[in-house]
Amino acid sequence: MATVELIDVRKSFSGTEVIHGIDAQIEDGEFIVIVGPSGCGKSTLLRLVAGLETISQGEVHINGSRVNDLEPMDRDIAMVFQNYALYPHMSVRQNMAYSLKIAGVSRPEINKKVEEAAELLELQDYLNRKPKQLSGGQRQRVAMGRAIVREPSVFLFDEPLSNLDAKLRVQMRLEIKELQTRLGITSLYVTHDQVEAMTMADRMIVMNEGVAEQIGTPLEVYQKPHTLFAAQFIGSPSMNAFDATVKGGEAVLESGVRIRCNCSFEGEAVIGLRPEHLIADENGPLRVNIHLAEPLGANTLLHGRLSQSRDPVIVSMAGVHSALGTEQNMRVSISPDNVHVFDKATSQRVASLKA
Repeated sequence: MATVELIDVRKSFSGTEVIHGIDAQIEDGEFIVIVGPSGCGKSTLLRLVAGLETISQGEVHINGSRVNDLEPMDRDIAMVFQNYALYPHMSVRQNMAYSLKIAGVSRPEINKKVEEAAELLELQDYLNRKPKQLSGGQRQRVAMGRAIVREPSVFLFDEPLSNLDAKLRVQMRLEIKELQTRLGITSLYVTHDQVEAMTMADRMIVMNEGVAEQIGTPLEVYQKPHTLFAAQFIGSPSMNAFDATVKGGEAVLESGVRIRCNCSFEGEAVIGLRPEHLIADENGPLRVNIHLAEPLGANTLLHGRLSQSRDPVIVSMAGVHSALGTEQNMRVSISPDNVHVFDKATSQRVASLKA
């Protein structure tokens, strides 16, 4: 078991900085998800921790020891990649045992560790098969088994589920989280999928263009996003955002529509309204012209535009509302407690009166 500390970690390629001073303290046994869009630097950050990239500035500490100058094999970490990285000519047993064999571990000890990992991952019946004889989920289990037998202090996962279909992704993310909880191994997990981040993370690092926009629990990021980017990236469907002028506890949209908000800030702002917080209300201040209903079973996403300004908006309603069709209008309201206010100049969250 181990702690991981990132101190002002920076990375530059050819003089261009791509990781801009990340600070994070990861506790023993914690499951941290690094989430963000493609090209935001999340995999680069993971590779800096692993030692696969050289740190340009700052320090990485594992279990209190600075590891900047250590080779990956000396950092007591194990990494699971997106493409499994299994040896195709070796059996499952041989793939899982290979790193232990290279390290000079005795054959009886290797067999014991492989058998234990296989039982944990329900791979006992596949130990003599080659990777090509396995499904995608089984291959990913083998890759995890290869990491587990090493008994590392830290697990590093680089988008391990990207090659799996949607149903298997759901199953595997539950299995990975359950396994990590059972083993208690500190883990860093990279993904672009905010649903994976929300369901798996103890805490998440929301990345954007090499910057950690916010570090916090999934509910902290969802309920009180620090920046407009974090607000719109976390949550599905994405948060609605409208330019407004805030004064006297009211947000006045460009169309003149007024929405109450619990905020002492005054000035130019962007207000964020989550689709699931918009409520059908015949007296609501917002008139929405619906042009598409997207039934998802448990809820329906209504896509449209504000009648007053033509700004795009999404409303999420519980249940099936397939009858709502093109050019149908509805009014919606929202509780002042659910209105998020961001300073337009900085995109930073403005504290509410109840914060």
